[in-house]
Amino acid sequence: MSDAKFSKLLDYETLKQQFGDAEDHTQPAKTTRQDTPEFDPEERLFSSSSAKDEKKPGLTGSRLRSYAFAVLTRKEYSKAELIEKLALYAEHRDEVIHLVEELSRENYQSDQRVAETMLSSQKRKGKGPNQIKLKLKSKKIDAALISEELKETDWVQQAYELKVKKYGIEVTKDPKLKAKQIRFLMYRGFEMDAIIKAINRKADD
Repeated sequence: MSDAKFSKLLDYETLKQQFGDAEDHTQPAKTTRQDTPEFDPEERLFSSSSAKDEKKPGLTGSRLRSYAFAVLTRKEYSKAELIEKLALYAEHRDEVIHLVEELSRENYQSDQRVAETMLSSQKRKGKGPNQIKLKLKSKKIDAALISEELKETDWVQQAYELKVKKYGIEVTKDPKLKAKQIRFLMYRGFEMDAIIKAINRKADD
């Protein structure tokens, strides 16, 4: 790790103020709230080895709102994920819920966008509809938000391309190999109807 990156992780002057000079145990340094610079709530959690014993920052009002915007500029979060993320640093969970509802109404946060992005990403990874639905469920996103996109996707083609990439274009008659292909595609989240059509499709079909 470069010195530049390391210095960002450990501010030696701040540590000295908090714990005193390691060479002078008789004169511990004193700090006040006014001496402490503004902090990123996430960074504060890692500012010392005793971070786990510190109280959460307790953000409210404009500071909580500013932090929510900062979080959303980094990546898209589902509504449920954002609530849990902000609740780690907020004073009151009810305020977080009201804030996230407001951000959702104003389209700063959108489960629809998260669902569409996930669908596109999972399809690129070769995942079938069942895997995608499970992924949405884990983020507490209603799969109905992309029901049309799920219906319009050619899952037989998706499964076929994955099968060819893994096993080639030949249609096997070996029961064991066929069972292996079925298990592979089931694991990827494809439904049985699409799987059977995919493994039996010939290159010129």
